[in-house]
Amino acid sequence: MRPLLQAPLSGLLLWMAALLLVGCGQGSEQRVLALRGATMGTTYSLQIVEPPAALDRDALAEQISAQLSDINDLMSTYQPSSELSRFNASSATDWFLVSPELVAVVGAAQAVSEASAGAFDITVGPLVNLWGFGPTVSADVLPSAAEVQAARARVGWQQLDVQLQPPALRKARPDLYVDLSAIAKGYAVDRVAALIESVGVDNYLVEIGGELRGRGINGRGEPWQIAIERPETSKRAMFRVVALRDIGMATSGDYRNFFEVDGERYSHTIDPATGRPVGHRLASVTVLADQAMEADAWATALLVLGPERGFELAEQLGLAAFFIEHAEDASDDESFVTQATAAFNRLSTAP
Repeated sequence: MRPLLQAPLSGLLLWMAALLLVGCGQGSEQRVLALRGATMGTTYSLQIVEPPAALDRDALAEQISAQLSDINDLMSTYQPSSELSRFNASSATDWFLVSPELVAVVGAAQAVSEASAGAFDITVGPLVNLWGFGPTVSADVLPSAAEVQAARARVGWQQLDVQLQPPALRKARPDLYVDLSAIAKGYAVDRVAALIESVGVDNYLVEIGGELRGRGINGRGEPWQIAIERPETSKRAMFRVVALRDIGMATSGDYRNFFEVDGERYSHTIDPATGRPVGHRLASVTVLADQAMEADAWATALLVLGPERGFELAEQLGLAAFFIEHAEDASDDESFVTQATAAFNRLSTAP
């Protein structure tokens, strides 16, 4: 019988390590304001260093909550009334008018799909659901080849069109299904960052479900320092510390959301090209980018591509990416080899 699905990579260790490393302002004259809440099926956390004197904490918390609620109302696949859910439920194949915000996120996703030759694909939902990683619990049986083939026919980023003016989406087939879970949290991080910058905040760290954006300094007057988690299923530990300097960060991994059948592990990361969970040795990928939304999407794309193709593409495109791979000849799952792109080494060095 399948074990209960483990929680997705949530960034809990990232956030706990951030709190530890910045010291929450302890022993420092700099004041740190912390906010937390629930959103998008996960949680958000925010630290602001030396908030403006006129900043109203409660009012800011309400603004953040309202903004995240608005994003959920646009992009959730769990809320039947959301804009995205209504698009998915429609059987029409003509233009479907949507908000500029939804078009912006879908357009960004499609750009990563094109650049990654479809490794990132927001239409992969039918396959995710088929393998038991969607909103409904699957039976304790692996899907058949015929079922995988049928689901793959419904998948393909090129079957989705995006129009800027007026903002609209269009399906090439009535049963196309769009899921933004691999990019929406990054987008939400960017929106929260923009909101707090608009009220005069210069130094902050915002995190939603493990996707982050840091600007300025932490409570000790240093760049925000975040730990990349060691990709082990049995425990949580830090692997490497990254300094965030006015940049977004996202990590995708195969070690928190999976199931096993007959001793074989099946990851929640599905390769759209095969219709199956990825089967290579890549354990996790961390990406730094100007926008957390971009980092979010590329972390998934590179994880799908694997250690060789993913690293080659990341170097080719100048992406800042850090790869942790299960060692090929290791006798256990706790031996790793790593490689980092030149851009990652340049951007991530902690002081």
